[in-house]
Amino acid sequence: MADSLHTCYMAASDAWRTHFKGCQPCQIKQPCPTGAPLRERFTRLQNAYLNHLRNH
Repeated sequence: MADSLHTCYMAASDAWRTHFKGCQPCQIKQPCPTGAPLRERFTRLQNAYLNHLRNH
């Protein structure tokens, strides 16, 4: 489970970072309509992964 969660977390991080680097609206203010779900997925998976580490 942890490996799979970590893989998903890293993929979400990469997707968000790649989008963020090329999206001026995301850099200036709140995420754009494309960036918002990428950021939300990254945040959700990051929290899940960190909770997993704390609990095991």
